[in-house]
Amino acid sequence: MATTPLPPTTVRVVLPGLVEPAVLLVENAPVPRPADGELLVAVQATGISYAEQSMRRGRYFGQPAFPFTPGYDLVGTVLECGPGTDPALLGRRVAALTKTGAWAGHAVVRARDAVPVPDGLASEDAEAATVNGVTAWQMLHRAARIRSGQTVLVFGANGGVGGLLIQLARHAGVRVIGAAAPRHHEALRAAGVEPVDPTDPELAAAVRALAPGGVDAVFDNLGGDITRTAWNLLAPGGTLVAYAIVGEVGGTGSLWPPFLRALARILLWKVLPNGRRATFYDLWSGHSTRKARFRRRLHEDLAQVFALLEDGAITAGIAARFPLADVARALELAESRTLNGKVVLIP
Repeated sequence: MATTPLPPTTVRVVLPGLVEPAVLLVENAPVPRPADGELLVAVQATGISYAEQSMRRGRYFGQPAFPFTPGYDLVGTVLECGPGTDPALLGRRVAALTKTGAWAGHAVVRARDAVPVPDGLASEDAEAATVNGVTAWQMLHRAARIRSGQTVLVFGANGGVGGLLIQLARHAGVRVIGAAAPRHHEALRAAGVEPVDPTDPELAAAVRALAPGGVDAVFDNLGGDITRTAWNLLAPGGTLVAYAIVGEVGGTGSLWPPFLRALARILLWKVLPNGRRATFYDLWSGHSTRKARFRRRLHEDLAQVFALLEDGAITAGIAARFPLADVARALELAESRTLNGKVVLIP
């Protein structure tokens, strides 16, 4: 059921293969129609995450075959409800996890992956905090189970996930040491974070100087040697949360060997009887096997993030805004690693 007549066509971005950002295609296509359990959404904001940057290089696990439309998440208005969905969502704004397909004027999303957006929250702000916000919230409160008064070390502290993670941690009364390139250190200090350089050969000593007894949690998106350093910086009872292997994405070989090595290391540390623990966070864990729990946690956790945004307790961390048609320039800027926060696309 639709509220108004649907337009016959929409705009979408197509990633045709292993190409540079300038070769992305922006084309017209028929407006898709929702199937059972799906919603048709008029996209108001989508964004660029590290996942799309990896997909452009063909280095994201589970990405579809080329060509396809990227876009990991979106915010927009429900135009049509497919069979088996709640008709009360018609005309409502929702934020949705998509993994692909969001870089478009209209997109079909699973109803169970869509969360209502509060009326007082701007679509762009909600978009910047959708996948990044639920990831940060779940790593902090579900994976690490951090408490007020503790100290954490966040790698990629200037990024989309890292920027929200440090704000959520600070809001929870947690001390934050943030690892990022020196050009981001001034902004981190302004956010109440104690910065360190992840490329510093004396990184471990620098962190130990700030936290002599170790840190209570480390959030590691780099992988490789950094993961071992992170593990050794944990205090007794501390938690290592690994959630990416960014250091391997820029390579050319298969991702499976470094991923399996990282996973094996995490599994080994997970069972060591020394009070510390390690886990690999996957946003999509349980999406297919524990659907009810996945939906419940998504709605609960993203609602918490949206409430904090609406109250002004945290900010969305938008680094730049671009029209969808200017996606090539937007992606080039996102990949430059010079920004604090997320690049948002406006269809």
